[in-house]
Amino acid sequence: MSVGRVILSILFPTLAVLDKGCGSIIIVSILTALGWIPGVIAALIILNNPNR
Repeated sequence: MSVGRVILSILFPTLAVLDKGCGSIIIVSILTALGWIPGVIAALIILNNPNR
């Protein structure tokens, strides 16, 4: 996970997970709509997952 990707996930969580698949985009979008902090946390977790 690069520094640029971390900054992008803090500023725009949905854009940071665009290459991770449709499910990740939907989950992060919903969580971001519910609150910015849950969206950022979900984006960081998805980006930090080594299996993807």
